[in-house]
Amino acid sequence: MNKIFLEDIEITPSKVVCIGRNYMDHIAELNNEVPEDMVFFIKPNSAISDKLTFPKNQNSCHYEAEISFLIENNKINAVGFGLDLTLREVQSKLKEKGLPWERAKSFDGSAVFSKFIKFSDDISKLGIELYINGELKQKGDYSLMINKPLDIIKEAKTFLSFEDKDILMSGTPKGVGSFKKGDIFLGKLLFNDKVILEQEFKVL
Repeated sequence: MNKIFLEDIEITPSKVVCIGRNYMDHIAELNNEVPEDMVFFIKPNSAISDKLTFPKNQNSCHYEAEISFLIENNKINAVGFGLDLTLREVQSKLKEKGLPWERAKSFDGSAVFSKFIKFSDDISKLGIELYINGELKQKGDYSLMINKPLDIIKEAKTFLSFEDKDILMSGTPKGVGSFKKGDIFLGKLLFNDKVILEQEFKVL
């Protein structure tokens, strides 16, 4: 089973619960429709990694930076920086045929995380930034989310259970795009516009 870190303690999430289309500007940049209901998908433990690796046998892959929450006792216990890697061309073909997205979203190494830090403060003051090779690519915060994390958790629990140490990815702001081996990613998590966590990843 793949592991990540809660501060200095190694943990094993069973799955990652993701919500799609949760920022209006991101919906617009991909020419998607605004959903009537929350759009959920799951990444299994096999997708989880603390390293950023370009997927094998692929010519293109997109990054999506997301504020990520660690769930314990059905509540938010910690927060981290996450990357939802997406094979966009594959996803587009699947969507055209009305098929599930697993091939595009749930491949090995497609859920990349920083360490998580304990968090019990006001989640409405959280924000995120992603820099690639020193250039700001994505910036967003709680206020821009269509569906707020506590509402997402409540809705998700109508059809699935959160095991302790499962992760919720809360959607990505605009600015998604492709990347390549050797790129340097710097993810920042902000609280009240001050950095509380940052982590660098080199694309392997």
